[in-house]
Amino acid sequence: MPIKPILFNTEMVRAILDGRKSCTRRLVKPQPDEKHTYPLGFVTDSTEKKEVGCFGFGIGEYGGSIQYAKPQYHTDDVLYIRETWTEECGKYYYRADYDSDYLDPCETLSGGYPASCRNHPGCDGCMATSTRIHWHPSIHMPKEAARIWLRVTDVRVERLQEITAESALTEGADKYIHANGTLNEDQTITSFIGIWNSTIKKSDIDRYGWDANPWVWVIEFERCEKQEEI
Repeated sequence: MPIKPILFNTEMVRAILDGRKSCTRRLVKPQPDEKHTYPLGFVTDSTEKKEVGCFGFGIGEYGGSIQYAKPQYHTDDVLYIRETWTEECGKYYYRADYDSDYLDPCETLSGGYPASCRNHPGCDGCMATSTRIHWHPSIHMPKEAARIWLRVTDVRVERLQEITAESALTEGADKYIHANGTLNEDQTITSFIGIWNSTIKKSDIDRYGWDANPWVWVIEFERCEKQEEI
């Protein structure tokens, strides 16, 4: 059973913890060229072993020349989330659980105060100012620090702009409702556009931003218990 890391930013971690996110879109890399725009599906059998499990893009319904893209994640993969984190006294803490990057004078990450703090509250003899929490980037989070585990339930390929408002909600987008109680699809999708574009480097926005309408992996998942490699 493959166990793989996946990165999420703090806002998306909060959405997963709140039960508002059960899907993520990731760029297909490399993107097929302008000729290969017909999605043929996943390769299940081939004389070329390296093609099995890849997704094929053809020139037309019957393929012609085919370009392949290999997904990073597959159905039934188990993922552990790498998130912004830190460690204090042998215990892990996570940015998604804090509203601020600063602690009150003498406060610890656990919410308590050290024994050396003489007069809290109103302590004026230890630390006079707030302390900035030294967070570590998610990319550096070790597997043993992971607290959120996911199981992939489906992987498919779409153009980014094929997303529906209902699917945008599973991505953690804000939900907007019309006065008559129906879903405001345009505003909901606009919320997702903001989420997507915020993950793209400014130098890549013309290639991979919403307006570029790139091909993406649509990865659906569910929460699961911590798994061990078999």
